[in-house]
Amino acid sequence: MLDLHRLRLLRELDRLGTLAAVAKALNYSPSAISQQLSVLESETGATLLEHVGRGVRLTAQARILVRHAEAILERMERAEAELAASMTEVTGTLRVASFQSVMLALVPGALSRLTAEHPGLRVEITQEAAAPAFAGLLARDFDVVLGECYPGVPEPVLPGVDEEDLLEDEIRMAVPRRGPWHRARLAELSEAPFVFDPDDVTAGHWARQLCRGAGFEPDVRFQSADLLLQLRLVESGHAVAFVPDLLWTGRSPGDLEVRHLPGRPRRRLYTGVRSGSAGQPAIRAFRSALQLTATG
Repeated sequence: MLDLHRLRLLRELDRLGTLAAVAKALNYSPSAISQQLSVLESETGATLLEHVGRGVRLTAQARILVRHAEAILERMERAEAELAASMTEVTGTLRVASFQSVMLALVPGALSRLTAEHPGLRVEITQEAAAPAFAGLLARDFDVVLGECYPGVPEPVLPGVDEEDLLEDEIRMAVPRRGPWHRARLAELSEAPFVFDPDDVTAGHWARQLCRGAGFEPDVRFQSADLLLQLRLVESGHAVAFVPDLLWTGRSPGDLEVRHLPGRPRRRLYTGVRSGSAGQPAIRAFRSALQLTATG
C-alpha cells in the first residue's frame, strides 16, 4: 500500500519544483525528502524522478501519482470535515492568514463572536501577503486565507481552492486636508508625491496603473504595504494615497480628506480554503463570523 505522507511529498515537489523548496516548506532536510521519495519509488516499482542538471524532474509515472495524491488528500479532508461536522462542539485550532485592513477592521469582531459562540476553538492569525498566504494554504500551513482582487488586475486561478466572497470595498483617494492637493482631482496630481504598496504587490501595481490611466506617471516617493503608515504620511501632508473604505471602520479619517476616485473602483475581498476542508465546522464558523461582522 502506498504511503500517504510520501505521496504528499511528491505532490509538494511537483508544486514547488525543487527538493530544497519542499524541505523548507515542510521543515525537513533535502536528504530526508530524497530518501522518502526513494522509498516511494521502491514501493511503486517505478522511476519517479529524473536528474536534470543539479535538480530533478518528475517522470510521467510520478505525475500519475500526483494526480491521484491530489484527489486522495482532498477526499481525506472531506472525510475529516464530515466527521467533525457530526460532532456538536466546534473545537481545535484554526490557522488563518490575513492582510492588514481586514485584520484591523473585521478580525477583532469576528474573534469576539467566535469566543462567545465557540469557546473551545483556538484561532491563530498571521498577517501575510496574498501570494505567500495561498502558497501556505496549499502547503497546509494555513486553513483559511483572506484574499483580495483589484479591478482590472487578473488573479491566478488556484486549483484546489474554494473561494467565498466576503464583500466589495471601495477604494478612495486620501489627500492632506491642507496644502496644494486637497481640492485636486486625480488627473491634476502629476506633481504630487504618492505613497503606494510596492509595485510587485497587487495593490501597488493597480495604483500605478490607475495614475497612468489618468495621464501621468506617479511620483511614488514612499513605498510601504503598511496602510497605517500610508495614512500617517497623508495626515502629515507628505503624500497622497489610495486607501480602501474598510480602513475607516470604527475610526475617523483624521487630518485628511477622502474622495471618490473616477469610476469608484472596488476591490473584491474573499476567503479561500482548500476545497476538501470547506465543510469543516471551524472553517464554517470562522467564515460565518467574518461575514456577520462585515455586514453588521
